[in-house]
Amino acid sequence: GMPEMKMGMAMGQNPDMLHEVCGWIAEASTKPVWAKMTPNVTDITVAGEAALSAGVDGLSAINTIQSVMGINLDTLRPEPCVEGYTTPGGYSGKAVKPIALRMNMELARMIKSKYPGRSLSGLGGVMTGGDAAEFILLGADTVQVCTGVMLEGYGMVHKLKQELRAFMTQHNFTSIDQFRGQTLPYFTTHAELVRLKAEAKQKRDFAVASDADWKGDEFVSQSDSLVANN
Repeated sequence: GMPEMKMGMAMGQNPDMLHEVCGWIAEASTKPVWAKMTPNVTDITVAGEAALSAGVDGLSAINTIQSVMGINLDTLRPEPCVEGYTTPGGYSGKAVKPIALRMNMELARMIKSKYPGRSLSGLGGVMTGGDAAEFILLGADTVQVCTGVMLEGYGMVHKLKQELRAFMTQHNFTSIDQFRGQTLPYFTTHAELVRLKAEAKQKRDFAVASDADWKGDEFVSQSDSLVANN
């Protein structure tokens, strides 16, 4: 929305302005208010805190990612264009999901620690029920779909629901609350990952130090313990 006029993305990149405008809206509105977060920032939790501290009910993330789609190598002009000219636009769809998941994880952790009771609506590349489940596992209270419907029509929502139900059945979940945020505790620091890897290697090396340590009845479990991804 018109960044040249300091609206839309430009507002979302300025925490002070975001806080002020969200405060106006939260005070005047008789309906719940969610602030939609731009991903075109260094730390999305800064903007998220600015909006929540102003009194909004929750956050929605992410909006589209600013991008240049390509260059026409025959005309040497950017694409798509109007009379040969363009401006960076918003990129959405399946390719943005990894970025959206990371930013939802960061916002969910911030909300849980500083603004418990506020909600998070996740979006960005949701095309299947599995995609929706991933956002919920990272703490999203609701999930939104836009580009998927634009590409496949509203009928895709029925397929998405069926796939989400199948995921829940597979894991014996009877409600979304049972798995919301369940993956959040498994994010840590790079330093901790190095420590965990070294600790696991030490245990594996100790478990099978020589050929004499292999046991017939435990061969399979001993082999599994040596797999790097276990």
